[in-house]
Amino acid sequence: MHLKSTLRYTVLPLAIAASTLQADPISIEHIAREPSIRGVSMSVDGTQLAAIVAAPGSDYRETALATWNLDQFDKGPVVTPSGDKMKFIGASALKAGRISVTGRQEMTAALGGCGEGNALGAEATFVFKNYLTDMQHSEFEEAFEEGGRMLGAGQTTKRCAELNSLAGLVRMLPLEPRDVIIYRYDMLKFTTNYYRYDLDTRKVDLLFRGSPEASAGFFHPRTGELLTRNDSEAKGGDDYEQTIEIRNPDTGDFEVHDALTTMLRDRYQVSIAGIDDASGKYYVLTDKFSDQVQAWMYDPKTRSFDDEPLVAHPNFPISSLGFGNQPSNFNQLISFTVGGRVPETTFVDPQLRSIHDGLKQAYPGQDVYIQGYNDDLSRILVATQSNRHPTAYHLLYDRKRVQTIGNSRPWIDPDDLGEQKWITYTARDGLEIPALLDLPAGWDKEKDGPVPLVVNPHGGPWSRDTGGWSNAGWVEYLTSRGFAVLRPQYRGSSGLGRRLWLAGDAQWGLKMQEDKDDGAQYLVDQGIADPERMVIFGYSYGGFAAAAAAVRPDSPFRCAIAGAPVTDLTRLGNRWSQSRVQRVMQGTTVRGMDPMNNTDKVHMPVLLYVGSRDVRTPDWHAEDFYEAIKDKVPSRYVLIPDMPHQLPWYYEQHEQTLALIEDFLEKECEFGEI
Repeated sequence: MHLKSTLRYTVLPLAIAASTLQADPISIEHIAREPSIRGVSMSVDGTQLAAIVAAPGSDYRETALATWNLDQFDKGPVVTPSGDKMKFIGASALKAGRISVTGRQEMTAALGGCGEGNALGAEATFVFKNYLTDMQHSEFEEAFEEGGRMLGAGQTTKRCAELNSLAGLVRMLPLEPRDVIIYRYDMLKFTTNYYRYDLDTRKVDLLFRGSPEASAGFFHPRTGELLTRNDSEAKGGDDYEQTIEIRNPDTGDFEVHDALTTMLRDRYQVSIAGIDDASGKYYVLTDKFSDQVQAWMYDPKTRSFDDEPLVAHPNFPISSLGFGNQPSNFNQLISFTVGGRVPETTFVDPQLRSIHDGLKQAYPGQDVYIQGYNDDLSRILVATQSNRHPTAYHLLYDRKRVQTIGNSRPWIDPDDLGEQKWITYTARDGLEIPALLDLPAGWDKEKDGPVPLVVNPHGGPWSRDTGGWSNAGWVEYLTSRGFAVLRPQYRGSSGLGRRLWLAGDAQWGLKMQEDKDDGAQYLVDQGIADPERMVIFGYSYGGFAAAAAAVRPDSPFRCAIAGAPVTDLTRLGNRWSQSRVQRVMQGTTVRGMDPMNNTDKVHMPVLLYVGSRDVRTPDWHAEDFYEAIKDKVPSRYVLIPDMPHQLPWYYEQHEQTLALIEDFLEKECEFGEI
């Protein structure tokens, strides 16, 4: 751990919470704990459940695999704890009594130019493995792998294979009792092949042999027949033509459809979501005709879209379409989901719509998700959650009786958390910026006045925040301590329209940064935020935004917290350039104000932290920035042992990072005890 404080502000410490606020601060332990249960899934035949749970006897610090036989649910689950090295982080109930399990293990090796962060040479990172097991967890075998496929490969290639996902599930084929569609990546030929796979016998049948340019697209969910494929072709310079080719049922040939063809540089989204059996038309999700992604019907015979979209929303994208996976409703369009504050699903199937409406009445103030069901709807898997209620899982029996499977964080008191709003504000150049705003419990603007604010920009930046319980627990931790938390969906955020997304190109630290400042000022003008008590805290790209705020003139923030930050755009740009496609798609957008070139302008306390196994934003970003500012402002740089870039993190890593943030807010930011 590095710690440096060379300059002190003269402002007196400030108390955080107003006297009338009702919340009790949520403890670090309650955020750091492994969830009691998460990621529950139901097999397509409705007979089994799988989930990751807190390992018994581990004090919520280790994970375990849990599976339930729904015909004998009262007997409880079969539970297998993670091993000493390989930790279970995900599970999915398939069918035919088979469970897919994802594990993660620490690995330190010379990676030989392979994997994320490959330019670093010898690295500390993680290996991810997918396994298949049965309901009794009698054995774990690598999922869908092909024995002997690495014969003749060198040691470097074999090590690279360990780091990459070389096989996985593509489509479930719900009506088939044992068969699924899988892919296998051939590292010796740089191709991806697709197979029909028998979960019982492990027998495979080749469906499509890929090439470096072409990959499989849409498989029919009933037959497994490949109906579309995706191709790309260099068109000179740094651009590619992307095509969706549709199989002609008369000739069997794949044919290019101009209406589905785009240039990579234009960044249009075009994806096949399904096929209508009666008409032969395809369901397509695209933003070619609107700022937001819409659902359209495309006729391959006339090679044209319908005159009007099938489903559209004026302010948010259509993020997905739902199709029936049971014999009684197979391949029928049953729902669509709008990507608003939270993913909001509307059922067009009348039975499921009625059930969903009833569940929403049973759980007022919470978001309700139907995640699985059997053919007669006598068993339905339901998830509920909100920003005040961590995710809980339930079984609805016979459309009458609900049995709760488990709550991910039963120790959380909803009364300790306040209101969450989806807001918009106007940036200084007139662009409308959407945002999530979370407020402290019990806060009243008239009685309590402005509160301290944390501006918390998301990572990516090609990403977005959704409402509800936050994955890392930062929002809940801060609001229960009297902070308001603003999560601006700044320009450059994806999933909220092309205009907002494209407006971020080459604006790192510039207009993208102004969006965060303008959000803070908006809350000051609304009487919500105290202008003397504002902090910026971000992770990954959000860490870049925190570092940028520290060196920009006229920044409204009192201090900056940069987790796993990018701080050197020049070195980042050099790494982007290793892939032509990646350079065209995203690398050329990563330009703007470089914090490392402006460290002489730093003017606020800065905390920087990063994990020792983070290969996405390696530690030199944070360390180099710290070395450049440590003699100018109060600053800290902390390397977190064995922490990766992405969740899930270990209990000790949550504990250490939250304690760091709290201590920094109290001391360097001079907020006093929080």
